[in-house]
Amino acid sequence: MRTQHYIAGAWCDSRGAEAGTQRLAVFNPADESLLAEVALGAAADVAAACEAAAAAQPGWFDAGPAVRAAALRRIANGVQNRAAELARLQSLNNGKPLAEAQLDVADVVSCFAYYAELIEAAPAEVDVPLPDPAFVARVRREPCGVVGLIVPWNFPMVTTAWKLAPALAAGNAVLLKPSEVTPLPELALAQIVHEAGLPAGVFNLVIGTGAGVGAALVAHPLVRKLSFTGSNAVGTRIAQSAAEQVKGLSLELGGKSAIVVFDDADLDAACELAMAGAFMNAGQMCSATSRVLVHRPIAQAFTERLVAQATALRLGDPLAEGTQMGPLASRAQLERVQAYVRIAAEENLARLCGGERIGTRGHFFQPTIYADVPGSSRLWREEIFGPVMCLRTFTDEAEAIALANDSDYGLVSTVATADPGRATRVANAIAAGLVWVNMPQLIFPQTAWGGMKRSSMGRELGPWGLAAFQQLKHVVQPRAAS
Repeated sequence: MRTQHYIAGAWCDSRGAEAGTQRLAVFNPADESLLAEVALGAAADVAAACEAAAAAQPGWFDAGPAVRAAALRRIANGVQNRAAELARLQSLNNGKPLAEAQLDVADVVSCFAYYAELIEAAPAEVDVPLPDPAFVARVRREPCGVVGLIVPWNFPMVTTAWKLAPALAAGNAVLLKPSEVTPLPELALAQIVHEAGLPAGVFNLVIGTGAGVGAALVAHPLVRKLSFTGSNAVGTRIAQSAAEQVKGLSLELGGKSAIVVFDDADLDAACELAMAGAFMNAGQMCSATSRVLVHRPIAQAFTERLVAQATALRLGDPLAEGTQMGPLASRAQLERVQAYVRIAAEENLARLCGGERIGTRGHFFQPTIYADVPGSSRLWREEIFGPVMCLRTFTDEAEAIALANDSDYGLVSTVATADPGRATRVANAIAAGLVWVNMPQLIFPQTAWGGMKRSSMGRELGPWGLAAFQQLKHVVQPRAAS
C-alpha cells in the first residue's frame, strides 16, 4: 500500500527538516485498529507540487482532447480492473458497507469514462456570430491552469473523480488533498493515475491536515482555481481567502434536505426512500434527506413503518455479508452525533428509537428517529452528518413546500406521490439543486450536482462540471479579404 505523497510523477516523503519522520495514523472505524501510517505533508510539499503542476500544465493542454480522453479512459479501466480491491479499501477506511462501496467504485469508473467522451465531443473553439460582417469572432475554452482539489472523507474517490476527471479533461494540472481521515482509497487511485501514464506533474497528491496542507494549497499563488467539498465553516474560510486573491472557486457544502411523502404515495416504497435517504453511509451525506415531511393522514402508519425498519437495520462489520449500516467514519463524527442527541434531550424532542452508541469499540451508532420536531429545533435546522432522522407532518401541498424550503440549505430533495401533476408542481417549487421523484438518490455523471442557498457555489458533473475548470477567451478580428 502506498503511503507517500505523489509529486512530479514520483512517490516521495515529506520535505523539510524532519523529512519522512512525521506520519499520520489512519484507522479502521469499525474496530479502531491502525490501518496504516502515511506521510504528513506541509507547506513545502504543497509548494513542490504546485511548481511541478505549473511546469506540466501547458504541455498537457497542448497535447489535445484525444490524448487527454485516452488517459481518462485508462484511469477508468484501471479502476474497473481493481474494483474489488478498491471497494474493500473504501469499507476498511471509511466504514461504509461493502455493497455501498461497490456502488462508489462504479460511480468513479462512469465519471472518468463520461468526461473522456465529453472532452472529445466538446469543441474547444467555436465561431461567434457578429452583427457587423466586417469582423469575425471565435470563443476558446482554455484551462484555469493549476487547480487545487480538496475532498472530504464521506465518499472517498467519488468526490475526487467528480473533480479530477473534468479538471484533467479540460487541460488543467492538479494538486489533490484527500481527507486525512480517509487517504487510503485516494492513494490507491493515485497509483492508478500514475499507471495511466500522465506526464509528470499533471497530477499531484499531498496528504495532510487542513491546517498543514489545505491552507497552504488555498494560499499558494500558482493555484488559480479551487474546488472544495466539505463543511460550510471551512468553505467560508476558503471563499474569503480565494476572494482576497481573486481565484476561481467552486464549493460543495452542507445540506439539510427534505423528503416529502404525500398520502397517495406507495408507503412501502416511500419508506425505503426515507430510510436510504437518512441512513445510507450512516447518514454521512450532504444529500441526506434527514428531514422527513409526512402528509398527516398517513403519518401514523408511515411512522410505524419507519421505526420498525430502523430498529431492524443490521449494523456491523462493513465487510460482512448482510451488513446494512456500518460505523461512523471517525471518533470525532461519533462524538458529534452524540452531542446532537444530548441537544435533542435538552429540547425535549420525542425520540422514537435509537440514540445510543453500540458497544465500546468501533464508532457504531443506532439509527435514530425523532417525531414532531419543530422548525426551531437545532436538529431540524443543522446538518448532523449522522444516522438521525427528524419527522414532521403537513396538512397540504402548500405547507409541504413551505416546510421543505424553510432551510438555510438547498442541495437536494425527494418527492413521493402517485400524482404526476403534484410531483411536477412540488419539484418545481422546492428550492434545491436536484429533486428526485419516486426514486432513490441515483446520481448520473450527465446531470449537474450542486445546490442553492448555502449548499453550493457552482456545479459539478455534466458539462457544467467541465465548464467549472475552463476559462473563456474571445478573439475578435477584421474579416480577411476574400
